[in-house]
Amino acid sequence: MTVVRDAMVPEPTSLLATATAQDAGRTFADSPETRAVFVSEADGTLVGVITRKTLVREVVAAGLDPRSVELRDIAEAPNYTIDASLPLDEGFHMLEELDLERVPVVEGARLVGVLSRAVVQRRLAEDEPPAVEVS
Repeated sequence: MTVVRDAMVPEPTSLLATATAQDAGRTFADSPETRAVFVSEADGTLVGVITRKTLVREVVAAGLDPRSVELRDIAEAPNYTIDASLPLDEGFHMLEELDLERVPVVEGARLVGVLSRAVVQRRLAEDEPPAVEVS
């Protein structure tokens, strides 16, 4: 049986909860394709997620110093997480039903990856047998 762990993107972009908003800003600047940075404690426990929008709203618009704002103070708790051992088809249905593009994958409370709808769609398509043409 294929489980979420088999299709997740391991080691998503993440920073420690003690990192600063400036560190997150650098991460986004250095990697323009990054849409979100996951925030974890030193033991891997998922704290939340930071987006560019989070930085603007919580730091820039608030007039705070990005060098002194810790990510744990502004990270948004994830609306959903998914267990790494969940069957992949159930994980895909969850993404579809909730209209999510990606969701953090956890083992217990520890962040271990991210499940992306696009990646799962490709994976499931690869697992399907080729269509038989009828003549």
